Amino acid sequence: MARPDAPARPGRTHSGSASNLQTLAAGVLAPLGYELLEVQVQNPGKRPIVVVRIDRQDEQPVSIEDLAAASRAVGAEYDRLDPITGEYRLELESPGAKRPLLRARHFERMLGLKARVRSDAHSFTGPITAVTDEQVTFETPGGPVTLRIGQFQANLAEFPASHR
Repeated sequence: MARPDAPARPGRTHSGSASNLQTLAAGVLAPLGYELLEVQVQNPGKRPIVVVRIDRQDEQPVSIEDLAAASRAVGAEYDRLDPITGEYRLELESPGAKRPLLRARHFERMLGLKARVRSDAHSFTGPITAVTDEQVTFETPGGPVTLRIGQFQANLAEFPASHR
């Protein structure tokens, strides 16, 4: 879903940082039943594209109608607070094949599937074998690796055969 250009309002200070945009989007999406997965600002030196990736809190598949409703809500909030200098394009997306895994329940839903994992000490792709509290265990060629959620980045590396 793309949003038409939103012109800048003169005389305002804009941060446009992904964390600020994420905070604003999360605040309007949660009451609507959506979970914010991530906000990325692409093409920052030119005309930015703000990509907002969402999931449904009830874990059902994200529909076109969901993306449209979420786009209207996020767009209205960004228009109201004007956090971006100049024109930008707003795009809302479902998690997709490379879904970010951020919370324990994300890993639990994808148990048995492969994840691409990156941290200061690790970089591997392997199946998720266990989730306990805030720890996730992956199978790697060197044996099991257990990491604490929040201390690594992970994306789904294998698309499930059916919705999870």
